[in-house]
Amino acid sequence: MGTASPLAGNPLAADGADIVLVEWRAEPGGEGPPMYIAPLHVHHSDDEAWYVLEGTLGFRVGHDEVEAGPGAAVFVPRGTPHSFWNAGAGPARYVLVMPPRLKALVEALHAPGAGDFAAIFREHASELL
Repeated sequence: MGTASPLAGNPLAADGADIVLVEWRAEPGGEGPPMYIAPLHVHHSDDEAWYVLEGTLGFRVGHDEVEAGPGAAVFVPRGTPHSFWNAGAGPARYVLVMPPRLKALVEALHAPGAGDFAAIFREHASELL
């Protein structure tokens, strides 16, 4: 029998897998306009989905704004402009479901010395808007 490992901070995917699961935490952004976890962008070739475990996430999906609390899921089909933020007063915890290309995009954006974010998005079939 195999063993299960914690998902928090440990992306779950096998070599060659089509999807990656990762659990992340977002601290509240304070009063005023949203403090975006990701700025408005689009993935031209990849779908993405979130499942909220605790707290509240806000999303812009196309022209719509949506709030998702615990147990809610949001799906963003490829080609749809989107952004998201912590919309609650406390921390939010969520599972992100994405393909390996988007995992590589996130890693590249957070790499030490990452610079030209627009170029990094383009390298991963995505675009900052």
